[in-house]
Amino acid sequence: MTNTKNDVIRVAGRLFAERGYHATSMRDLGKELGLLGSSLYAHIASKEELLVAVVEDGARLFETAAASLAGDTPPERLHSLISAHLTVLLDNPNQVRTFLSESRALDPVHRERIISSRDKYEASLRSILTEGAADGSFRADLDPKLDTIFILSVLNGVERWYKPDGSLDRDGLTEAVYEFVMRSICSPHR
Repeated sequence: MTNTKNDVIRVAGRLFAERGYHATSMRDLGKELGLLGSSLYAHIASKEELLVAVVEDGARLFETAAASLAGDTPPERLHSLISAHLTVLLDNPNQVRTFLSESRALDPVHRERIISSRDKYEASLRSILTEGAADGSFRADLDPKLDTIFILSVLNGVERWYKPDGSLDRDGLTEAVYEFVMRSICSPHR
């Protein structure tokens, strides 16, 4: 079987997610693909090139999710963002885990691009929270920046404990996270 560059990137993403970037060697990658470590260089220039590809894929998945939010009201858009985020996270665990945990290993130029992408994604959530606080959907005294960090921490932590064959299916998970978030950001009278 001939390995393609996409095969190499996919396997690298899995190994980076499981072991970490620094703990994954080209020899490890070659072994997984049935290649000598040196043969990998026919597909890629460096191990860092693989990290860039995996992390950029994770960033692109979140950018696409943020660009496709549905709903007319801040609560509807928040629900849409939660659902889209969980879909990205659960459908692409290796890219997401590598994006979240290993992007710090990128060189400064690539890291800056990823930070910019992450900041845009966070800004989309902050915008929903700010609008909701202004129109009365959410507490007027919420802190959009801090609440964005809290919400994303809850969402990103799901991949550590969620089991698809557990008591919650994806829709149930989405609803549970949405209700948890809404209890913390909504006025008591709502």
